[in-house]
Amino acid sequence: MDFLLAALRATAEPTRLRLLALCAEGDLTVSELTAILGQSQPRVSRHLKLLCEAGLLDRFPEGQWVFHRLKAEYEPGGALARALVARVPVDDSTIVLDRARRRDVTERRRAQAAEYFRTHAGEWDQIRALHVPEAEVEQALLAEVGGTAVEDLLDVGTGTGRMLELFGPRSRRGIGVDLSPEMLT
Repeated sequence: MDFLLAALRATAEPTRLRLLALCAEGDLTVSELTAILGQSQPRVSRHLKLLCEAGLLDRFPEGQWVFHRLKAEYEPGGALARALVARVPVDDSTIVLDRARRRDVTERRRAQAAEYFRTHAGEWDQIRALHVPEAEVEQALLAEVGGTAVEDLLDVGTGTGRMLELFGPRSRRGIGVDLSPEMLT
């Protein structure tokens, strides 16, 4: 009962309900949410903190960014968050505007990522080596697979195709997919 009451209190505020609705559509950073809502970063961060403490949102760092998303569907907070979002009127003018701004923000993120990979495709192996000890990662992956043959290998976000090279000898067929044509050349 305490969990339910805390979660309902956390969502009983328009901005926090809007945040839940936005995060239901995918992961967003604080700066992206600030741009969408047109509110200050401290205010948005405070609302996000309350939603995380109530068990409705997850906060997870990725590189220099911190993303927020709904708790997993199988978790009590995730199921409740989805049930609440399902009751938000989709034709509400504020929600419609939030969704339009969200599309703009995520399109900008996609375009920035595409430009980054287009610009750095030729030096990708060197860039990757700066962040992760490549040999250690490859050895760990090979150890995880062991001597098992891989029937079909799908490498999503293949980049330079290094995983296809690494596991190719163990695979009957390998397919690499990447959004950046420059990465594939």
